[in-house]
Parts: sequence; structure tokens; C-alpha cells
Amino acid sequence: MKIGTSPSISACFDVTIRLLDWMKFIDRNCLLLIILVARSLLCLAFFLSSLVQAQVNESETNDSTVTYPAQFFDQYSPVSVSDMLDRIPGIESVLAVDDFAESFSGGDRGLGGTSQILIDGKRLAGKNNEAKSQLSRIAASDVESIQIVRGTSSDLDVQNSGQLVNIVLKQAQSRSSISAEVGMRRYQDSTLKPEGIISLTGRQGRFNYLVSASTRPSYQVEENFELSLLPGLDFNETVELDRVTDSTNYNISTNLSFDFSPRDRFALNALYAENNPAGSPFSVNDPLTSSVFRRITDFSGLAESVSYERERSPASVSNWEIGGDYEHTFSDNSKFKFLFIVNDKENEVVRERFGFVNIGGEESKNLFLNNSGRYQEKIIRTSYTFSLADNQGLELGVETARTTQNSALALGLPLGGTPSPLHGGLTAVSVPNAISTVEEDRYEGFAVHNWRINSRMSLESSLISEYSEITQTGDISNSRNFDFLKPKFDFRFDVSSSFQLRLSAEKNVAQLRFSDFSAATNNQDEDQDTIAGNPELVQEESWRYNMNLDYRLPNDGGVLSSRLFFYDIDENIGRTDISSLPSDLSTTNGNVGSGTVLGLNLNASIRFGFLGMPSALMTAGLLVQESLIDDPLIARERKVVPYDRGSFNFGFRHDVSSRRLNYGFNYLDGIDGNRPFWDINNVLFIGSRSNLTVFVEKSGFAGLTYRLEVINLMDHDNKQERRRYNGYLRDGVLSEIERFSNLTGVKYTFKVRGTF
Repeated sequence: MKIGTSPSISACFDVTIRLLDWMKFIDRNCLLLIILVARSLLCLAFFLSSLVQAQVNESETNDSTVTYPAQFFDQYSPVSVSDMLDRIPGIESVLAVDDFAESFSGGDRGLGGTSQILIDGKRLAGKNNEAKSQLSRIAASDVESIQIVRGTSSDLDVQNSGQLVNIVLKQAQSRSSISAEVGMRRYQDSTLKPEGIISLTGRQGRFNYLVSASTRPSYQVEENFELSLLPGLDFNETVELDRVTDSTNYNISTNLSFDFSPRDRFALNALYAENNPAGSPFSVNDPLTSSVFRRITDFSGLAESVSYERERSPASVSNWEIGGDYEHTFSDNSKFKFLFIVNDKENEVVRERFGFVNIGGEESKNLFLNNSGRYQEKIIRTSYTFSLADNQGLELGVETARTTQNSALALGLPLGGTPSPLHGGLTAVSVPNAISTVEEDRYEGFAVHNWRINSRMSLESSLISEYSEITQTGDISNSRNFDFLKPKFDFRFDVSSSFQLRLSAEKNVAQLRFSDFSAATNNQDEDQDTIAGNPELVQEESWRYNMNLDYRLPNDGGVLSSRLFFYDIDENIGRTDISSLPSDLSTTNGNVGSGTVLGLNLNASIRFGFLGMPSALMTAGLLVQESLIDDPLIARERKVVPYDRGSFNFGFRHDVSSRRLNYGFNYLDGIDGNRPFWDINNVLFIGSRSNLTVFVEKSGFAGLTYRLEVINLMDHDNKQERRRYNGYLRDGVLSEIERFSNLTGVKYTFKVRGTF
């Protein structure tokens, strides 16, 4: 593989500096530091490329697709596709998803045209049952090759927004394998929980199948300490809190496909999952029970006093999904595709709190909260793809979806009124907008044009026209219509076979969280039981600009990549004032204005072949961000949630093939001062949540693989601080400082895996 020339690199960064100067978003010294780091990373790439020795027989196609044949992974004794991907440099960047940012929008409703993972060149018609969740369930023995697709083309089953993984399975007329994993996890209170996965994969003629079942514990023990200080830093109160959350997830899924002919294919995917269903062999008392015990010491009186509280939170969660797709290829190689998904998720969480003065003494219930909901989607997507010329393709299609969210909130307090059995025997408290049904009918028409300009350059352009109607009924009735045009441009330039430049610009419209439309529990503030809904929310819109540089070291020696991004955001969602009186301050989620985000993401994945250790792989990543929005609620500038200061990670894996052994570690952490949440009369500063995981794995006895993993080895102390104010925060009259310390303990996992 040849590398790009230095003049090309310098030209790219000269353009970058001009772009950043034009933005004038953060101070020039910080900009120069970001550029210096990025340039240093590429200089390191050129230095390492001169040292890397030949390690793997890798092939590349003209569109920069990197192919790893199954034989390459034999030296690592993989059990599943996940084991194979772990040995590919740079795979973390390919599969990375900003789950935290997604959680602040409504997630992605509908199917859309993108996917990170393909199986035999096809996407899975699923959302909860999507391809990434299947990676540990597909046996490595069924894989022909793994491709890292760096280009874009109408021949792909999806739009390639960055890079994607294509898992090519063996096409033998008949094959079948069973892979299984069983394990035990130990928690800090010495509790042991079992876990396991069993999968059947195979092919019989034109029929492919994958059927799997799994059980996974979500047990967690938390030790918390809260210190409340008065403005003069005198002790006000301390709270010692122990929380135990006990849940187990049971999952059954299947992925089936049948080739009716060389030109016709149909696939069906299904999923059913429950969290700790009643009557399961591992349930102890209530389904999905969370229990809390507090010891409260009050220093505000003449003498300190001690009281206690306990909580119980039984809950139930279940969901199912069915998805399918049909594809027909015409004689001129044009394609017709039809996809559908139907899913349903139900959940109910009850929270009951009891207070008492002496342990074992009389208890009195002082809070009852019942929050229930049901979320449903019905999606249909169809498209027709054809060639405009030898180097151009066009996809035209439509997608329609109906999404429904039902929610209900019941609050009971000890107010001395008529006891209500539906409110835990306490007095029912009327909560505005507590019962709600939100329904969205959404229609999209889309066009995607792929143009292979020459052997080194390609351009993908798309335009989506979206129309939706959102109707809310229940305690509040409201109906609104929205329409958006969402263009996107993705340009790729292969400077060389190893060095790629990608430039993209797109209009993004975030989905609304329907749970924000109605009243819900407030999980961020113990002093506030509920938060009001807002039926007038509108979608956050943004223009997103990205520049990616991706450099693959020769002979599979590693990958160095960088992403410089700038987001121009409008209608950002944060807290808005809905107070009826200055003495009764209250907020809800609302649209707060416009903001900007600038960031740089650097990633390195390097084999140590130049040190004589080609089977040792080091990974590292750094994300730095600067965001800004003028928030009228607090009368100051703040960061755009959830774009905090950034994070970093570091990992190492060493495969000792002669002993069929591998070991390593992964460490991730955030940059201090990461994430403040501002409200009308308080601000919460959330510290970084680091995690160090170490592992050792050995293949041996009975042809099985044995893995020992230690999670959160450093037992990180997650610290937070909340500052409360008398009246509006913007007036600056501090009333209380709360400092929180949270420990979740070290977890030990032992697993045995194999393929039969």
C-alpha cells in the first residue's frame, strides 16, 4: 500500500485552518492545539509506516474495500464474529455510535437508509433486533470473509455514512453449527448471577437461518454518600444510601432468509424479550426489583438527629419485534426493495418510599409513584435502484411510519385525604398532563444519487422530504404538522490506496422524545418527584459538517483516523420556565434557542509489528469538544447538552497464538468538568465515569475457550455536585451545596464458549 504525499497532507490542513478561522468559535490557541494534535497524528503515521513489517495477506478492491479472509483469523481461535472483529485495527471507529447523544433526542424512529453492519451485503430489517446484536451469536466457522467497506455505491444495500462492516458467510449448500456461551458474574456483595447465549446458525440449500436465546443479568450494587452543606460550608445533612437493582433479561431472536431464485430474496427477523418476568427461575420477589436504604443525619437542629428511609421499585418490561424485507433484481441489475418492521415495548415502574425513626420500628409510606408506558412502531419502506450511467446510480423510494406512545403517571402522598388503592393507599395527587397518547404519522420521500467521478473520487448526494403529523390526546389535546427538507452530501477522495479524505454536510432533524410531551418522573433530582410535560415541543434542527482523514498503515499495520466536525444547531432542547409564581419555580423540557458545537475526534489502532510483536494491538482515542448556547433560563452561556468537553480511551490486546492465549485491557474516561445540567434554581455537575476492564482468555480443554474478565477494576468513585439557589439561579443567591459519591464495585466474570 502506498501512502499519500506530504504536500497533500499540508494542503488538507491549510484548508482546515482557514475553515476554523472562519468559524471563530473558540479561541485561536485552542484551535492551533487541535490542529497540532491532528498533524502530529499523521506525522506519526508516516513514521510508523516505515517501520511496520509484513503481517497479513490483505487485499483491496478499487473502491478501497479491505478484505480479511476467514483464514487470517485462524491463528486467534475465534468462536464468534465478535472475536474476529476484535482483531481488526480501527474497528472501534467503524462501529462507534454516540448512544448518549441519541438518548437525548428521541432516537431514530423509522428505518432510514444507513446501517453500520451488513450480512452478505444485506441489512437486517430490525431495530432492537439489529445486526450489531447478532455479532456474538454468529459462529466464526460460518464466515467466509469480513470486509471493511470505505467507499459508497448504489450497489450497497444502504448508504455508507462513514465505513461499514460486511460479514460474508460461507455459501456451502449445507452447513450447521451451534455456538454456546455460559458464564457466571460475581458482584461486590458476593452475589453470583448466571448468564448465557446459545445460537444455531446454518444453511440448507437456499435457506439461511440464525436462531438464538440468551439470558443476561443486570444486577448492580451501589454505595452512595451525599453531603449537604450550607453556603458557609457548615454541615446541613448527610445521607448514606445503598441501592440494589436486580434484573435479568431473557431474549429470543431469529433471522431467516430464503432465496426464491437468483433474483428474489426474502428475509424475516423476529425478537421477543422480557426483563425478569414473574415466575422465572431466577426471580426472587418482585420482577425487576430495585431496593434502596437511606440513613439520614440532620445537623440543622440544636442536636443532630438520625432517620431512615427505604424504597422498593418493582417493575416489568417486555418488547417484541417482527421485521422483513424482500428484494428483486431485474435483468438490467436494477433492484426493487420492500422492508417492514412492527415492534411493541411495554414498561411499568412503581416506586414506594417508607420512612421510620428506628430500624425495625414502625414505618410510614410517604411516596407512591407509578409510571407506565407503551411504545409501538409500524414502518414500511420501499425503493427502486437503477443505473443512470456506468458510473452513476440512483435510488428512489418512500418510507411511512406510525409511532404511538401511551403513558400514565400516578402520584400518591400522605396528605390525610381519602386513601386510594390505585395510589398505594395514599392520597391521590392530581398531576397535570399525567395521562397521554402521542401518535405520529410520518411520510418520507427520498432520492439517493451515487456518482463515481473517477477511480479515486466519489460523491453521494441525497435529499429527503419529510412530512409528519403529531397528535396528542388524553389530559391534553393537541395536533401539529411538520415538514422538512433534509439534503446530504458525502464526498470521498482516495489520496492513495491507504489514505482517504471524506467531506460531508447534511441537514439533520432530531426526533422528539414523546415521553417529554407528558408528565414523568424526575430521575435527576431526589427533591422533585415529577416533571411536567410539554406538548408544544418542536424538533431540534442542525447542519452538520464533517471532515474525516483515514490512514491505513501498510500491511495491516494499523489505522489512524481523525474527524473534525462542526454543528450549527437550532431549537435546542433544554429546560424552560413554566412557573406560575416566582415563589413556586418550575421547569419542563422545551426549545431554548440556537447553539454551535466544534470538535475533534482522534483514533489510533496500531499493531506492534515494528517491535517484533505483530499480534499485539494498541488502541487509543481522544474526543475534544467545545459547544456554546445562550440560555435565557439562567441568563448565561452554557454547553450544548449532551456535547460535553470530551473523553479518551486506551486499550491493549496481545494474542499469543502458540499458547492459544490472549490478554489485554480497556480503559475509558471523560475529561473533568464534563457535563453540567442547568435548571431554573439549581445546577448539577456530573463528573467523569471511568472504567478499567482487564481480561485473559485461553483456548484449550475440550476445544473450548475460557475467559476471565474484571470490570471496573479501579472501582471508580463517580462524584457529582449540585448547587441549589434561593429563587432563580441567575440571581446567584446560593442556598445549599450537595456533594455525591457513588461506588458500584468491581465485577468478575468467568465465561466458557465454544462451537459445536
